[in-house]
Amino acid sequence: MSKLERFFEQMKQKQVAFIGTGVTNNDIIRLFLKKGISITLLDRKTPEQLGDIYQELKNSGASFRLGATYLDNLTDFDVVFRSPGMYYNNEKLQEARQNGVVITTEMEVFFDLCPCKIYAVTGSDGKTTTTTLISEFLQASGVTVHKGGNIGRALLPIIESIKETDAAVVELSSFQLLSMRQSPDVAVITNIAPNHLDVHGTMEEYLQAKVNLIAHQNAFSRTVLNLDNALTNELSGQVRGTLVKFSRRSKPVYGAFLREEDNMLCYSNGNNITPVVKAEDIRIPGMHNVENYLAAISAVWGEVSIDTIVDVAKTFGGVEHRIEFVRELDGVKWYNDSIATSPTRVLAGLNSFSQKLIVIMGGYDKKIPFEPMAQTVCEKVKTVILMGVTAEKIEKAITSCDSYKENAPEIIHVSSMEEAINTAKNISEKGDIVTLSPACASFDRYPNFEARGNHYKNLVKEL
Repeated sequence: MSKLERFFEQMKQKQVAFIGTGVTNNDIIRLFLKKGISITLLDRKTPEQLGDIYQELKNSGASFRLGATYLDNLTDFDVVFRSPGMYYNNEKLQEARQNGVVITTEMEVFFDLCPCKIYAVTGSDGKTTTTTLISEFLQASGVTVHKGGNIGRALLPIIESIKETDAAVVELSSFQLLSMRQSPDVAVITNIAPNHLDVHGTMEEYLQAKVNLIAHQNAFSRTVLNLDNALTNELSGQVRGTLVKFSRRSKPVYGAFLREEDNMLCYSNGNNITPVVKAEDIRIPGMHNVENYLAAISAVWGEVSIDTIVDVAKTFGGVEHRIEFVRELDGVKWYNDSIATSPTRVLAGLNSFSQKLIVIMGGYDKKIPFEPMAQTVCEKVKTVILMGVTAEKIEKAITSCDSYKENAPEIIHVSSMEEAINTAKNISEKGDIVTLSPACASFDRYPNFEARGNHYKNLVKEL
């Protein structure tokens, strides 16, 4: 009996609960029910709010605990799967754990059962593009790739179809990593900057979550760290296996870097320098995307040919909601950078353009400071259109900045995305660039940044 078969047999003897529906949990619940495993869904929502999925899972034999008390009496279960959005240190989960209940996640179980090599990426910014680039490189080399985690889909539901010769490429958020006690074969940390402090409470907890990506690696693993980011580079001493670094400012001993004199991305292997691809050949704009390429090249070096890397660089058009070109209307170009949910993401977006922009900002308050982006906003933005609960805080950060001059940038407050876009259209002139670059999460109005980005794109396309 294989390890996987043994796992499903063990689960059949247990009472299993899942917290929340959604992309991650729905497919796993379907698989577990098919295997004859007893499942209870715990959710704050009512049957009406759950909609179709409630009926489907009920018909398949699932039980339910819904409403405000959905996390009560967790000791009725042997195993509880928490969704990434359910905080690991939640009091009720902690209490259940102390009483012998197994609290786990789809990703933890996947790492334990996955038969193939795992590449995993985390970081405050650049995770999704770097994860996607690693996938593109491997796929273009003929490897069957399963991309998932915090991006795309849950991988545990397809575990039975994954072969040893395949590759799993996963993006992991701090919420997923907080409880991880296994690490991947190849780990990439793009950078670390304050983020999600509304949930983690302290920078220490956020940092510890990121460290879990590399804390459990063995001597045969590979770790890719950002030499230019102090918090990331300081983790070098904790690396168990091969340490590789990437940099656009200096040359690492081992790893990919940007050679300043000819703008060439190169790979350093001790004393040997191998030119790989010219920065201007990379189709997606911005110096932060050069960094994402350096990270991805460092992760796959020796497994993917230079020709493949060059092909991907010239043809890959980027990931949705990341400085995504939406349309040009009356000589004005519109971009969607809804992924920019933190000030550092905004800086990456603003620095991708060489002219002053009209920027739509604001949203849910993650309790992170906006001051770090204020100077660049003053230098690179001619009009800031503010919406959402953070509008006042962003305005204060900009107007308190030494670089701010009266009405430079101009600041306009609006009450909705529709009003923001109409305002941008009315004030823009031929040659202007308008970008949605919120600096905030979307939860004050939208379930996630994708929904916000799609709403923005649809409205822009209707202009």
